[in-house]
Amino acid sequence: MIKLMLATLIKEPFNDKEWVFEVKWDGYRALAFKTKKVELLSRNEKSLNTRFPLIVKEIEKIPGTFILDGEIIVLEKGRSKFQLLQHSKQEGTPTYCVFDILQYNGIDLTELPLIQRKEFLRKFLQKNPSPYLHFSQHIEKFGKRLFEQAKKKGWEGIIAKKKMSPYRSTRSKEWLKIKTKMRQELVIGGFTQPRGSRKYFGSLLVGVYEKGLFVYAGHVGGGFNEKLLKEIYQKMIKLQRKKCPFHIPPKPNSAVTWLQPKLVCEVAFAEWTQDALMRQPIFQGMREDKSAKEVTREKEWMNPSD
Repeated sequence: MIKLMLATLIKEPFNDKEWVFEVKWDGYRALAFKTKKVELLSRNEKSLNTRFPLIVKEIEKIPGTFILDGEIIVLEKGRSKFQLLQHSKQEGTPTYCVFDILQYNGIDLTELPLIQRKEFLRKFLQKNPSPYLHFSQHIEKFGKRLFEQAKKKGWEGIIAKKKMSPYRSTRSKEWLKIKTKMRQELVIGGFTQPRGSRKYFGSLLVGVYEKGLFVYAGHVGGGFNEKLLKEIYQKMIKLQRKKCPFHIPPKPNSAVTWLQPKLVCEVAFAEWTQDALMRQPIFQGMREDKSAKEVTREKEWMNPSD
């Protein structure tokens, strides 16, 4: 099974003629395998076929066999919005935004330079048009310009990719991501009781894995509506436990229900404090496509010119 090529986080955008720059889409990363049947797989190799049947049906119509890499998104006013993929009754129409092709009719394309794979993919999708499949455009050289556009339009960020890079099933420094604001995947370890008129729960207590230990990273109380509160609570109550799951128990200011650390969410925040806690965290959505044990604190690589 082919594993995804993942990007390394860096702090600042840059310009370089040897690189291309794309929008960082805010959705579910997915590989699409077309053989005798179609298999749409998430980052942790879970099938997304029943979740996104329209995309599966469109891929089934395309002749030949192939493997595509892309992001499943829902657009709202030209911006991909992760929370629209969250609810049990999904809002908006999902689109598979494709940015790479790894195999075609049995021929391995992963050793070709990225820029050649992208051109092959562009022509491939032009021959097989679909309202649910979209080619992820890129610009060359001017990463700073695209990043400024990302900030103005409220995008999550941009991706930089080396033109001549092959496809490698690992985290690479030939693919880089630059975010317009800090975001982090986190594992839910507990929740506090609601106060006032709020229902279901007050805040989520979240953490990351560091050297195999589950480490507390803060609590998240903003970014929920009542529908989300109910849906998340219904997932959490099945995972209750008596003992605190964090390596060093936090000291919240209200009663806590502890959980088995299995649910993954994504949070936007202002910065990390000196105590390695998030400042001003806002909930973005649940990450059903990611495994809890792979959630670590994302660190920036400071030298993209190496």
